[in-house]
Amino acid sequence: MRKALSFFLMAVLLIGVLSACGPKRDVQQPKGNDQKTAEQDKKPEKLVVWVNDDEKQKQALKDIFQKYTEKTGIKIETVAVNMLDQTKKLALDGPAGKGPDVFYQPHDRIGDIVLQGLADPVDLGDAKGEYSPTAINAVTYDGKTYGVPMVVETYGVFYNKNLVSEAPKTMEDLMKIAKEKTNAAKDQYGFLMEAANFYFVYPFFAGYGGYVFKNENGKYDTSDIGLVNDGAVKGAELVQSWFKNGYIPKEITSDIMNGLFTKGNVAVAITGPWNIASYKEALGDKLATAPLPVLDNGEHPKSFVGVKTWMLSAYSQNKEWAIDFMKFVTNEENSLHYYEVAGEMPANEKALTNEKITNDPLIAGFAEQIQYGEPMPNVPEMSQVWEPMGNALQFIAKGDNPKAVLGEAVKTIQDKIAASGAGK
Repeated sequence: MRKALSFFLMAVLLIGVLSACGPKRDVQQPKGNDQKTAEQDKKPEKLVVWVNDDEKQKQALKDIFQKYTEKTGIKIETVAVNMLDQTKKLALDGPAGKGPDVFYQPHDRIGDIVLQGLADPVDLGDAKGEYSPTAINAVTYDGKTYGVPMVVETYGVFYNKNLVSEAPKTMEDLMKIAKEKTNAAKDQYGFLMEAANFYFVYPFFAGYGGYVFKNENGKYDTSDIGLVNDGAVKGAELVQSWFKNGYIPKEITSDIMNGLFTKGNVAVAITGPWNIASYKEALGDKLATAPLPVLDNGEHPKSFVGVKTWMLSAYSQNKEWAIDFMKFVTNEENSLHYYEVAGEMPANEKALTNEKITNDPLIAGFAEQIQYGEPMPNVPEMSQVWEPMGNALQFIAKGDNPKAVLGEAVKTIQDKIAASGAGK
């Protein structure tokens, strides 16, 4: 802050400084406080960016980062760090002045990151409207935007056209396929999914009115848990029927499901787009995708939507340019390039609805499902949900009373939240 005594002189000097040091006209002017200092506006020689340690992702980003350097003259120093290890490393490197300006995270970690003081909020300005509303909601915490979304993902339906001519549009259709195509003795199944995994089961709770934490105007009330309300119980009863009828084996795992599907023994599988490559290699043009089938109440199952997002390090000395960089990387053109090289769906709304994606038959089903999904809660309390709900689904698969089991799970979640000191 300037001293009031020198405010007028400094304001005059700023006119010349901003003209000399601001970004080129063909680069979006970084936004910030009207009373910027020369140090704040000075273009850095480089930005340090931590990227996820994945070869396809790194190749896509290398091309995009080079374009940013050509446009601005700012070099991008790329450091590959597994995104699940980045926050631990940042907590050590940031205070020592060795951290990044920008890092990359799954959105459900944002609450923990903010509580640790590792990230600053991002002012997207008018660019906020360029991203899908679901993606923006995912990176919003306590009413502030804490990331610039890059990728959105959810799960949906894969089906083998050798076994079924079209995707099941309703749950009734899916259950008919399960009944007609299942012969467990021959390892043949009409329908498989990881039905004891809460991540995949959640849409069948939410489609009937269940929820993890009540969400009002983008803010979660972690004291209001909706996993034992009437809708959640109905969803659990539906899931239990799959085991009871012998449609899904109790010992189902992702490896078992993927193995059977790639052998051509499964008509329909519910999983995510990360399996496209291996499924396509096995089934070729007999592989197809679709959104999740509509429930008997007419509602679309509300799958969890995950977002991978760029975040602004609280230790960055180049915050305005770091934000400018994140916007550039996630614009429509660069998002489409990233999709083409890395194979991940963009959070940029125009890119997500571009014909390159909507005309891709294997991506289109997941892109459609995203509009019915909801972001996975990004509050720290979410980490206390997975284990109790996973245990509950194991008991439900074995035939225990769903309402009683869910009641016990919710009590455990509440106790774990209280013991962790969160939710206060």
